[in-house]
This record gives sequence, C-alpha cells and structure tokens, in this order.
Amino acid sequence: MRLLGLSVLMACLTLFNVARADVLAVDSPAPVFELHDQNGESHTIQDYQGKWLVLYFYPKDDTPGCTTEACAFRDEYKVITELNTQVLGVSVDDQESHAAFAEKYSLPFPLLADTDGIVAKSYGALASLGPVKFAKRHTIIISPEGQVKKVYRSVNASRHSKEVIADLKALRAEQAIF
Repeated sequence: MRLLGLSVLMACLTLFNVARADVLAVDSPAPVFELHDQNGESHTIQDYQGKWLVLYFYPKDDTPGCTTEACAFRDEYKVITELNTQVLGVSVDDQESHAAFAEKYSLPFPLLADTDGIVAKSYGALASLGPVKFAKRHTIIISPEGQVKKVYRSVNASRHSKEVIADLKALRAEQAIF
C-alpha cells in the first residue's frame, strides 16, 4: 500500500513538472499578456515585437532583495537597451505601489501590476502562502519574435542583471549565426 501511495505521488509530481515545462519550453511562444504599469499605461507582449524582452518577476516592491534586483537592472539599463532589449518588472503589487517604488529608486523601466496573478501564473512564477499571493523571483528572456529563449528559476538578485546581459549577448550572437 505504501508503494502504491508513493507511485501515485511520483505520477502527480511528474504530471505537474511536465505541464509546467510545456508552458515555458525554450523556443515556445511566450504567453501573451496585457498589464498596466506604474503610470497606468498598457503593455502587451506584442508591443515589443522586434525587440528582446527581459520579463522579470519579483515578490514585493521596496523589499531588500527586490530593491537590489531592480536597482541592478536600473544600473545596467543603458547596456541592456543598447542590446535592443526592454526590461519589464512584474509583481502582484498595484500601480500605486509600483509608482512609489519606481520614483524612490529612479527606475527607468515599466513595472507591471499583475494584481490578480494571472500573468505570473502563466509564466510559472505565481506562489502563495495561504491567502497571500506573490510572484516568485523568476526571469524570462523573450526573443524579438516572441519566443521564450531563457528561463531563470533561481535568481541571485545582486548578480542577475549581469547574468542576463551575458546571456542576451550570447543569444544575439547565436541568432546572428542563423
């Protein structure tokens, strides 16, 4: 009986992992979205066709790790934009929270309010602790054609922007070869 229970558990975990992998398999189309930023402006994935897109999910505005990550992207923003890339931060915080966070740290990129968590869920980045929902610290690099090219599920907030830049350069070089 114990072996049967373990088998059922393993089957469920396998199904969960397969379903999640299917959502964001490299070279698959990135899930579509439409969210509003800290200024109330609408953003869709289609708005960024022809550009690389760094979509980074983070748990909460103005917390230590999230501030470190956002400020690192801010500090590297010129380098990132020179790579024909746009950065978008996404959390379940609302527009007002994003506006205060962006102003406090002079963030030059949009912070998207995913208050219901639907977009975070579609990218495999939604978590919850009881009734509290939040975005996990995950990042997705999306190609100019709208395909998922890199998925980061383990992120070090202080080094992540440099890792993203290195991977963007490698992905762009790979694309130039073909």
